[in-house]
Amino acid sequence: MSLRMRAPSAGVAALVFWVALGSAPASAADGVRVARLDNGFTVLVRENAVAPVVALSLLVRMGTRWETPENAGISNFVQAVMVTGTTTRSGGELADAVTALGGKLSASGDLDYSEIRASALARFWRELLGLTAELALEPKLSPAEVDRERSWLLRRVQRRVDNPVSNAFDAFYALVYGAYPYGLPTLGTPESLQRIDHAAIVARYRAFYRPERMVLAMSGQVSATEVVAEATRLFGGLPRGGPMADPALTPPMPLAQRPVASLRRVVEQPAQQAQILAGGLAPALDQPDHAAVKVLSGILGGGMAGRLFVELRDKSALAYTASAFYDPVRGPGALMLYLGTAPDNAAKAEEGLVREITRVRDERVGEDELGRAKAYMLGKYDMDRRTNERQAWYLAFYELEGVGLDYPERYRRALEAVTAADVQRAARTYLTPPATLVLRPEAR
Repeated sequence: MSLRMRAPSAGVAALVFWVALGSAPASAADGVRVARLDNGFTVLVRENAVAPVVALSLLVRMGTRWETPENAGISNFVQAVMVTGTTTRSGGELADAVTALGGKLSASGDLDYSEIRASALARFWRELLGLTAELALEPKLSPAEVDRERSWLLRRVQRRVDNPVSNAFDAFYALVYGAYPYGLPTLGTPESLQRIDHAAIVARYRAFYRPERMVLAMSGQVSATEVVAEATRLFGGLPRGGPMADPALTPPMPLAQRPVASLRRVVEQPAQQAQILAGGLAPALDQPDHAAVKVLSGILGGGMAGRLFVELRDKSALAYTASAFYDPVRGPGALMLYLGTAPDNAAKAEEGLVREITRVRDERVGEDELGRAKAYMLGKYDMDRRTNERQAWYLAFYELEGVGLDYPERYRRALEAVTAADVQRAARTYLTPPATLVLRPEAR
């Protein structure tokens, strides 16, 4: 899952029985079978014999990107209602069925997609795929469950607002993106969730759950030929939908064109710590500067060797936590630098953060630091792709975003080619000027 699920995660967790899915990292294109059915449905299978487990990810082009303030959160809402039962099984029966496979199944909405995710012991891959198809193609979507899930989501929204960290993250994205859909919370708002009724849930499901908008990826100890045949049997009869144009979105206004006073926002709420976030708009997944900004994020927030950690936590004791975030998305990305600190240190910590931003813009990084940042980002990427569950997601995600199965190797080459001059240019381009969000306790 991406950070854009709004850490802490805003996904809808449903029928859960956890199974470790170990495997070695691999290029997404290595040993992957791709099948495109006549109705537009896409199937990708990676055979992995390392462990007797299997994982799948079914992604649908339905997410915050297609939402407005009036229906914010509807994609996640649809997914939440779907896992409450199908036309032939209740939610409890579905949970029992997946538990009997030694696995788990969940559904959630994100920015560029909605996902049904499942895993189980490899010998039950056919049953797992059948349950996934049942959930995707035959959800009950009953009015009673819509009302019940709305109440549950409203409680989750309130908990998210009450949590200083998640509230700060959401406020930062709203500040950076403005009216662009990525600024909307994936869970929705109390106002939008109250507007979304049963008819809206059914209409959204029918509009977006079309075969040409769906990608199924499976990774594990399976036969690709058998998986493709079974997926064809289960999904091949789904009729192709009519033409559906993606929304014509106006890009967010560059920060440099906004009034300076609008680039800093202070939120006050009861909290033990102050949260300080700074950053700006960044390249999309497929843009040339993506790798340079990744390295920049590694230099500033790359674990215990990142500048924010070393300078502001270890040396100056101005922060408890220090990190950087920049996740891939189809539209404009966001680079975010994050500090958690004591309220009394908030002003000095913010000053320190500004100094580090200024330094990385004004001074080129040394080759040793550049090399460490690259190694950190590459290692983090490889570690994230070690499991079948993550391999399945990456396969589906890269296909859905249209960047190609060879993207991991292209990304690796691009990251290794980043120079100190590239990092400085990225800092000047995407952190000039930075936007800042400070969440702190109310002043006394």
